[in-house]
Amino acid sequence: MRALHAVATHGSVAAAAGALHVTPSGVSQQLAKLEREAGQPLLEPRGRGVRLTKAGQVLAGHAERILAQVAAAKADLELLREDVIGPLRIGAIPTTVHALLPPALAALAAQHPRLAVTLHEGEAEQTMPRVLAGDLDVAVLESWNDRPTVLPPSTTRIELFSDVADLALPAGHRLAHRKAVDLSEVDDLPWIGWSAGSGCYEWLVQVLRKQRLEPRISCTVGGYPTQLALVAGNVGAALVPRLARDRLPDGVRILTTRPALTRTIHAICRAGEEDRGAVRACLDALRAASARFESAGRVTG
Repeated sequence: MRALHAVATHGSVAAAAGALHVTPSGVSQQLAKLEREAGQPLLEPRGRGVRLTKAGQVLAGHAERILAQVAAAKADLELLREDVIGPLRIGAIPTTVHALLPPALAALAAQHPRLAVTLHEGEAEQTMPRVLAGDLDVAVLESWNDRPTVLPPSTTRIELFSDVADLALPAGHRLAHRKAVDLSEVDDLPWIGWSAGSGCYEWLVQVLRKQRLEPRISCTVGGYPTQLALVAGNVGAALVPRLARDRLPDGVRILTTRPALTRTIHAICRAGEEDRGAVRACLDALRAASARFESAGRVTG
């Protein structure tokens, strides 16, 4: 089609070859192939040159429009590529800031050095309103099966991976030798959770009440490493996601729970923003980092 358009524009095979930077025989071969596909002649002799037949004129008109559309598509793609610059503002829950964001941000820095990335730690109740207000471009948040996070219709959700919370017990506890327990059996310890009023605190209260346990929460601290240190000190029990565990301190045993406590990690952005260059690059980096964690067995679905 490009060869036919060049002949129609420049008036001869030789001139078309010069415009396309190929040999005249190369243009002739392309035109012969196009004629076979069209099922009718597209060129006819005219003096020492050629001219388009009626079929050739019709097809050349289509070729012009097709090539213009291809050029427009390339231009749009170039705009998207050039758009991966400037500010990119990310909010994320603490466990993903610790485990997921470092490799994702490293990939963004390597692949898109003109991005200016800022990262803000916060729970969904803090970051989601900022996404809606336009103060953040992307937020990484969690949604527990027992306490789903409700997302406004004006956002787009991208599922990254699933994670599981296990029970952390002091090594000397009567159940510590088990591999799995019903949470209802853990009725003799206080609990260690996040700060009161946070989504993680409310989730813990809800899980315990579902098991008909009194939510006796003796310590409210931010950060799962601190919670695990308190468990090691025989202060209480905690529910800790696998994504949040790098190294267990001495004196802690991890048990799976019945029922399993599962959460999904999502990235969200404003609806329609997912194809904007900087946001798309961020989502791609988060997906890649999530896939590496899953393949390494750090989390489970």
